[in-house]
Amino acid sequence: MAPVVVLVGAPGCGKTTVGRALAATLGVEFRDTDIDIEQMAGKPIPEIFIDEGEAHFRTLERAAVAAALAAGTGVLALGGGAVLAEETRAALIGHRVVHLSVELPDAVKRVGLGAGRPLLAINPRATLKHLLDQRRPLYAEVATETVITDGRTPAEVVAELTALLPR
Repeated sequence: MAPVVVLVGAPGCGKTTVGRALAATLGVEFRDTDIDIEQMAGKPIPEIFIDEGEAHFRTLERAAVAAALAAGTGVLALGGGAVLAEETRAALIGHRVVHLSVELPDAVKRVGLGAGRPLLAINPRATLKHLLDQRRPLYAEVATETVITDGRTPAEVVAELTALLPR
């Protein structure tokens, strides 16, 4: 079985907010690999970065994505950097993957000063711009569809996603 849809995108694109609302609309479960990682590690993601470093976090992330794809139910949201791993991009082939696209101004408004987001701890705006530039081609590579979230409410994005998905 495969997830109904896998959501990918940069920090602030709405993967969690939209994912939860979409799952509720579809009557399916919502799963967020960032939550899975925190449960596996027994601590919040910022602590994983501080205690073990980004490389360890990325190892946990690859395992969490593989497990979530194998479980294959509902709406699945991947962490913003999950697409950095070639094996994760390969694992997404054949799945319905929607890139929730966000541009820098909206991402900055939604993320704020990066509280709880270790990669945005120093100079959040410049770092977020770099992440968007670096990851946008990878999101495009794995996506079967792209939905623009800028200037839109979660309900508007959910309505577009619902129309895209087969019933």
